[in-house]
Amino acid sequence: MSPARRALGRARPAAIWAATLAAMAVPLAIAATSPLLAWRQPVYILAGFAGILAMALLLLQPLLAAGVLPGLEGRRARRLHRAVGAALAAAVAAHVAGLWITSPPDVVDALLFASPTPFSVWGVIAMWAVFAAAALAALRQRLRLRARTWRLAHTGLAAVTVAGSVAHALLIEGTMGTVSKAVLCLLVLAATARVAAGPWLALWRGSRRA
Repeated sequence: MSPARRALGRARPAAIWAATLAAMAVPLAIAATSPLLAWRQPVYILAGFAGILAMALLLLQPLLAAGVLPGLEGRRARRLHRAVGAALAAAVAAHVAGLWITSPPDVVDALLFASPTPFSVWGVIAMWAVFAAAALAALRQRLRLRARTWRLAHTGLAAVTVAGSVAHALLIEGTMGTVSKAVLCLLVLAATARVAAGPWLALWRGSRRA
């Protein structure tokens, strides 16, 4: 192997991590400088940042599940995937709780799918999907599901979470930068599609062999 290729191989892991962290951090940084924050209550601001953090964590989850992040493969990736999943559910809970404190009627309308704002519907769908995915992961041993069944259910709920979260984020005109938000959403969709397709393709191939 030539020195140039060796140098490229050494630089690749750092580049992957730098791109991943930048995609997660830039929307948070842009939101922190938004002029809209001047008109918001502290609880509302914290709720908003909890939502942005949850969106950023959605990028990590499929990458960890696939074990494609340098230095985080196999068991280490799976352990961190579970920890990030718990943090994601907590961030969503904090997001909803903060909005409840600032405006309970709006949250009630959203939960009842009676809100006039379309982004609320997608947000509630994503919320229940992420809670269901977290519960399924926590109860995996007690449910005694076959590995394939559990994987299909978990990835299906993850796909609903991502689809709902992306629609929710893109429909909101808030503190997140338009371009950085769109880039993050596209990356989350691409990473999730790559991982979620695996179990379903395996099931389809198995049914064809049968």
